[in-house]
Amino acid sequence: MQSQSIQTLLEAEKEAAKVVQQARQYRVQKLKEARTQATKEIEEYRKFKEEEFKAFEASHVGTTQSAQVAVDKDTEVKRAEISKAYSSHKDTVVKKLLDRVVLVNPELHRNLKKAE
Repeated sequence: MQSQSIQTLLEAEKEAAKVVQQARQYRVQKLKEARTQATKEIEEYRKFKEEEFKAFEASHVGTTQSAQVAVDKDTEVKRAEISKAYSSHKDTVVKKLLDRVVLVNPELHRNLKKAE
């Protein structure tokens, strides 16, 4: 009777080990499936975001180009103004510089005291 009980316990233990092994295999299989599904979803999301970005980029390309054209025009206008100002004031500035260098008015320094 005791050996029969032991035999029953051993068979129950073997059956439990089989159930545990099947549960492990099921868990491993489900993890693989979850990874595969997650990878697939990530790839789909990445493709969606890339397409969204390309559409955004395409819609704003014209804006960037027109902004660049406007900046270029503004730069040319300012360069023309600077060139005009340079041309009109060049002679006056050169004359003032030469007058300062050539026309020296000698006078005593203000800190110099008269010797009595």
